[in-house]
Amino acid sequence: MTPADRFARLPDLLADDTDLQRRGRWVTVDCRVDVGEQPFFLGLENGALAAFERGTRLMRSSAFTIRADKEAWTQHWQVEPPPGWHDLFALTKRGVASMEGDFRPLLQNLQFFKDLLALPRRLSSEG
Repeated sequence: MTPADRFARLPDLLADDTDLQRRGRWVTVDCRVDVGEQPFFLGLENGALAAFERGTRLMRSSAFTIRADKEAWTQHWQVEPPPGWHDLFALTKRGVASMEGDFRPLLQNLQFFKDLLALPRRLSSEG
């Protein structure tokens, strides 16, 4: 399974995590996550994915974007990621990820987004 295919399963992973949805109940924002060259647009409403689109679309806006190469996401999504690959900010410090845009919704809900973007770790045993 490619990193992008793994991330494409995020809607099901989030739907199964009622605790994360509860913790994100105040999160309503559009954001973008790039897994290698593959962009994903997430429309979050009250902690649930109201929209999830894979691929480019002209004139699609988002509050912020998180980008990382395939290797970074592969390492990040291990069941127990090695040091330096375990956290979004560690990935940016390593130089394999970047963040841009309006950081306010990201930082106001930082643990929610860290946990959301770590959900694909649950698929590590599948390859």
